[in-house]
Amino acid sequence: MLTAALSPARDKGETWTEVRSPHFIVVTNSNEKQGRRVADQFERMRSLFHAAFPKLQVDPGSPIIVLAIKDEKDFRALEPPAYLAKGSLKLGGLFLRAPDKNYVLLRLDAEGEHPYSVVYHEYTHLLLSKAADSMPLWMNEGLAEFYENTQIHEKEASIGEPSGENLALLRQNRLLPLATLFTVDDKSPYYHEENKGSIFYAESWALTHYLLIKDRQDKTERLKQYSDFLTQKIDPVTAATRAFGDLKELQSALESYVQRGTFNYVKVITTTEVDDSAFTVQALAAVQWDALRADFLAYNNRTAEARPLLDHVLQEDPNNVSAQETMGYLEFRQGHVEEARKCYAQAVQHDSQNFLAHYYFAAMTMNGSLAATDATQVESSLRTAIKLNPSFAPAYDMLAVFLGMRNRNLDEARMMALTAVSLDPANVGYRVNVANVLMAMGEHQNAVVVLRAAAKLAKTPQESQSVDTILMRAQEYAEDQDHDQEQARTQNRQSAPAQAQEQIPSSTDPQQLVHRKEFVPGGPHRFVVGVLSSVHCTDANLDLTVTSGAKKLTLRTDNYYKIQFTALNFQPSSDLKPCSDLENRPAKVEYVESADKTDVPHLIAIELHK
Repeated sequence: MLTAALSPARDKGETWTEVRSPHFIVVTNSNEKQGRRVADQFERMRSLFHAAFPKLQVDPGSPIIVLAIKDEKDFRALEPPAYLAKGSLKLGGLFLRAPDKNYVLLRLDAEGEHPYSVVYHEYTHLLLSKAADSMPLWMNEGLAEFYENTQIHEKEASIGEPSGENLALLRQNRLLPLATLFTVDDKSPYYHEENKGSIFYAESWALTHYLLIKDRQDKTERLKQYSDFLTQKIDPVTAATRAFGDLKELQSALESYVQRGTFNYVKVITTTEVDDSAFTVQALAAVQWDALRADFLAYNNRTAEARPLLDHVLQEDPNNVSAQETMGYLEFRQGHVEEARKCYAQAVQHDSQNFLAHYYFAAMTMNGSLAATDATQVESSLRTAIKLNPSFAPAYDMLAVFLGMRNRNLDEARMMALTAVSLDPANVGYRVNVANVLMAMGEHQNAVVVLRAAAKLAKTPQESQSVDTILMRAQEYAEDQDHDQEQARTQNRQSAPAQAQEQIPSSTDPQQLVHRKEFVPGGPHRFVVGVLSSVHCTDANLDLTVTSGAKKLTLRTDNYYKIQFTALNFQPSSDLKPCSDLENRPAKVEYVESADKTDVPHLIAIELHK
């Protein structure tokens, strides 16, 4: 397998060229001229979209890597397994989205009316990628087909010119029923098999062209209305009926439309000059291309070919950061968390510039017991991930969790958590973590407000149950806090007339004699597994003992609202009440030593076990 996988790069003595333009990285096994031409076309398409749609985000936060492959044979060595079977649709290109990068795979010898139609098609997919999860497949492919026939000239561009190939196919074959077209997904044979797939693409183009041009002529927004219905979780067929009207009438109109002799399209006045003197060109060493190819194969679900190629790269270059990152991704996807953590740790150690490597290393390390050195590296990696990609919400969220668990820099933790929410408002988990930080800060009423908003956004029963459980706990803490504050105000009012007299605590109430010194942490976070006992509360103060074998450890906190409570492999039957529900419970406890050796260590987190 290894010899076969490496043969294209070595046995033929092929050279691979990298062309970097301001916004794209093109890697090709053709030649520098072709690489420059592809980069030029992508830059022109970006410029066109920027001019035509100034509100559209045309530059994603992750790099755009274009693999421009010279022929069908080399292209098939990289394309998805689903298209390798006999009778599958022949691709001219594809877009592969991953969290840390964007790949476009192009076949330079692809046939078609427009030599760069695949470039425009795949770039449209890139721009639509953020909305792709909620967009039906016909609309996603229809828009890409609509824009792929774009013609870019010096001072203007034409968008939506008719596709002669699609028209010929539709005129020679029966159209799919629209109810079928609207429900095609990536598992449907209409999307993969050559004959059915061709009809699907062609009809998706025709319907999109018809609706876009008609909306423009009639000054309506039916496609936008359709999209809005879908975001409301209305099924595609019902949404289409509401937005487009009777589907039988629409089907008849579409059948008449494809028989027309002339078609309208859109002209845009724009300047798309590209300064190719800003392009940089370099030849890639064989090991560089092998690492890049292995990464694409790994993200493209061709693991059997990616892994031996990675082994070969790391044998030749043990410090190859790209190969270490990709191996970490493979191990993580196969459930080998510790192996993945080690791979990402090596990448981080070798100064990885991949934000996801830093993030995954931190996330996996936080999943275990943290020594002081680990905690320092975790925090550093999360801050590096944010620096490398300021729009990557999970890194902000994870840093907020990290700081919150350690009960330090809570104001910063709150800002990190809020930033994650601003970047991904629909993520319920991020809002829950905002609430957790607020509770650690003692702001329980604010936490309740945040959780009530999160409950409205919950999409699954699991999310709803998770939010409801934490909301009930936050409400209980808020009520307790209000009760304590009211009790304190009452005591102050009652004791006000006697303030001039010296108050001496009663010797019969030893808790009133306890002086709580300000806690100053002085050591690393430590963990102990044992049974909790001697649990005692005074207001928000909590003292307990952890019995582990023959050893007993006394711990305390000045505010049990700040303790991070979790449960391992079970769901507590009701809201946890720390003062009454911890006695005789097995648990893993996180604590920190005091700088004052005479002071008792302080509780940070409690993980309850069955």
